[in-house]
Amino acid sequence: MSDKLETLRDAVVDEDSFVRFLEALAADRVDEVEKERSQQPSPYESGANGWENGTIEAFLECASAWATASRNGLQLYKKPDNPWKRCADILFMGKIYE
Repeated sequence: MSDKLETLRDAVVDEDSFVRFLEALAADRVDEVEKERSQQPSPYESGANGWENGTIEAFLECASAWATASRNGLQLYKKPDNPWKRCADILFMGKIYE
C-alpha cells in the first residue's frame, strides 16, 4: 500500500485529490492494524506498513513536529507552493516521522 500511498500523496493538487490521499492513508492504517492482529509486532520496529505512530495523539504530534521542522523546507524537501500538497506531506510524515 505504501507505494500507492506515496503516489497519491505526490498527485495531490486540489481538494478532491487530497481527499483521495486521506482515504488511502486511512486504508493503509486499517490494513496495518489487521496485519498486526495476526502477528505480534516488535515494539522496536515500525508497523507492518511502516507506521511509526500508531495512536492518533502520536500521529498528530509527529505530523505537527515535522510541519514545524520543515516550515522553510529541508535539505531533501522543497516545500510546495500548493497548500493541499503541503497538507498531504504533513499528514504522510505523521505516519513515519519519529
